[in-house]
Amino acid sequence: MTAADRSAAPRTPSVYRDFLDAGRDPEAGEAVRVERRGDRATVTLAEPERLNALTPALVAQLKAALTELTAAPDVRAVVLTGDGRGFSAGGDLRMMDQAVESLTRREPEGTADVWRWIRNEFGGIARLIARSDTTFVAAVNGPAAGVGLAWALTCDVAIAAEEAVIVPAFGRLGLLPEVGTSWALTRALGYQGAFAFYLAGEHLDGRGAFERGLVQEVVPGEQLLAAAERWCDRACALPPHALQMAKPLLRGAADATWDGALALEEFAEPTCFTTGAFAGAVRGLLAR
Repeated sequence: MTAADRSAAPRTPSVYRDFLDAGRDPEAGEAVRVERRGDRATVTLAEPERLNALTPALVAQLKAALTELTAAPDVRAVVLTGDGRGFSAGGDLRMMDQAVESLTRREPEGTADVWRWIRNEFGGIARLIARSDTTFVAAVNGPAAGVGLAWALTCDVAIAAEEAVIVPAFGRLGLLPEVGTSWALTRALGYQGAFAFYLAGEHLDGRGAFERGLVQEVVPGEQLLAAAERWCDRACALPPHALQMAKPLLRGAADATWDGALALEEFAEPTCFTTGAFAGAVRGLLAR
């Protein structure tokens, strides 16, 4: 079969490929804005008329933006926030309906086709946030639900406006906590707290999220980005190696035994002793 024959042959139905094609459509418009400022950047989910629901265009553009930013050695901190009155309403209902239809048609890939989208795109963005050396600050400005909430909870620091709303809508939709949410909730709330949170489907405002330990700061809405900028200031004021090494150490310690966490620290610490930043700090203290 020639290349022309292959291109003319009918494609195997694939909702995953359909979503990818829709996300790359140049007619989709700007769904994500990126503003770079020296050693930091702000990434804004920018489909406010839909409460920044996770359309193919938004997901594709966000993944591309984070891939570029996390690969840039001069970008040390990234703020993730939403435009308008919402952070993210979570999954796009029209996409969900397409996925359900593809499953009822019993297409060749079955559930594996939907799995690819969840793993490679939704999960791919979560992995970029968690596994990069970049510090991520989620600035939750309004409702955050579903995978949008998962991304916020995956960030290294999450802060919220007073009018933010944490929306655990999984159960009512017949879904489970997704894209790392079960990990984040059980570590913040414990097993029973996470189970009760899922069972009740209780909405939390910014203050409630702070009291539960889901966010680290709550401020009036008009002060949210300034507060996020202060967290970036703290991150960028530290020697570059410090947070780059502390981030995987602290994330790994969440699942390690005490002995395992201690060993990780013991292996990592001597590297810090070799840095000019540490040597300078010690000499500065001695000079006092």
